[in-house]
Amino acid sequence: MNNKMTLINFSNHPSSLWSEAQLSAAHAYGEVFDLPFPQVNPNMSEKELQALSSHYVDKILAMADDNQITVHIMGEMTFTFLVVTRLKEMGIKCVSSTTERNTFMTDDGKKVSEFKFVRFREY
Repeated sequence: MNNKMTLINFSNHPSSLWSEAQLSAAHAYGEVFDLPFPQVNPNMSEKELQALSSHYVDKILAMADDNQITVHIMGEMTFTFLVVTRLKEMGIKCVSSTTERNTFMTDDGKKVSEFKFVRFREY
């Protein structure tokens, strides 16, 4: 990465599995790079959560290099809040993906939800 527009996909949804619509919208932010979202232990203390969020902010900044970055971040809410807050304080744009959900029941009684990407929305 070298002084260009970049979208860091910080989620559990690799960009290689995104729909054409989502990939097209993502490219408006530049080249896409994936950073897998961590498993956030629900028993983690606030202090541990702060440390984990600081670790990932540092990872994002290292990936950014000198590029103009936008971070697509989706995941556990309190961790996401901490990361987004820190990045926005640094002037880094953060976005989420919005979807339409279609839920239906299968013949064997299982509830299935399908999500269709609509757009990115800034935090």
